[in-house]
Amino acid sequence: MMRRPRREVRDTRVTLAHGSGGKAMHDLIEDVFAGVFDNAALDPLEDQARLPLADLAAQGDRLAFTTDSYVVDPLFFPGGDVGRLAVAGTVNDLAVGGAVPLYLSCAVIAEEGLDIAMLRRVARSMRDTADEAGVKVVTGDTKVVPRGAADKLFVNTAGIGVIPAGVSIAAGRARPGDAILVNGTLGDHGTAILQQRADLGLAARIASDCRPLNGLVAALLAACPDVHCLRDATRGGVATVLNEFAGASGRCLRVVERELPVADEVRGVCELLGLDPLYVANEGKLVAIVPGADADRALAAMRSHPAGRDAAIIGEVVDEPAETVLLQTPFGGARILDMLVGEQLPRIC
Repeated sequence: MMRRPRREVRDTRVTLAHGSGGKAMHDLIEDVFAGVFDNAALDPLEDQARLPLADLAAQGDRLAFTTDSYVVDPLFFPGGDVGRLAVAGTVNDLAVGGAVPLYLSCAVIAEEGLDIAMLRRVARSMRDTADEAGVKVVTGDTKVVPRGAADKLFVNTAGIGVIPAGVSIAAGRARPGDAILVNGTLGDHGTAILQQRADLGLAARIASDCRPLNGLVAALLAACPDVHCLRDATRGGVATVLNEFAGASGRCLRVVERELPVADEVRGVCELLGLDPLYVANEGKLVAIVPGADADRALAAMRSHPAGRDAAIIGEVVDEPAETVLLQTPFGGARILDMLVGEQLPRIC
């Protein structure tokens, strides 16, 4: 069957008509989104994507399903943009559960007056990041709200992946003797957004670490199939993830401060503004807990992947005090690393 030519949007800015369900909306969807995400599951433009169950079942025995919304300000920042963030964030939420990410949805809420060239740029960034992660955007939705009812553009992505048989990753699986690892420098995304937003005028330009991590997780699982805990450290930073693991497992996670990888530029910004890199958001970092005997092998696997070149072992799991994270300071003492209270920086993702 010959494919008919796609519609083209001729407006330069989003209008309320682009959300009305009529010709303007169909032109926008076909041109800006369907034309960019172009794949066999999306092409029919039905109200749902139709995915063969046999293909899913062949890759694992459990389905992983997640959703997230992205309201970052500004939409474009060093190292990424809202489109890259939306795809990478949802891919990573699947990957840290041990799933192989396969399919995404994309829903946008655009404010009246948004530059369509900007919307097109976001869509292309989403496509490029999806290609990088090996996933497809197969369905979506577009809504337009009046000027002032939103801030330019909000994006929601949902994702489906398949968990291979034998993979069992859960926050409650931390055990005494386990090693705690991170895959690189902490706080890059949050400080990049803050620097862009506040125009601090610093010489060093910090780039976000925003990237899909499914390839890194695959390398880690190949080297160490019995990963106990795995989670990406986004809002609330690494400290929040550590507290989630401690609470779910009933164990104590002891972290060594001098082993924490933090870029000098990030450390400088955090010291200037009174922030702790452990609580600053990341978008390309994860925390892994593996059996102590597998720690060196897991570290080597992480460092062999581009997303894990600066990976480090930062601590261990012990029994007591239960449900606590302790930070061992360079001076020989230790302090409790509690869950973040309040919001350090809103609209970070």
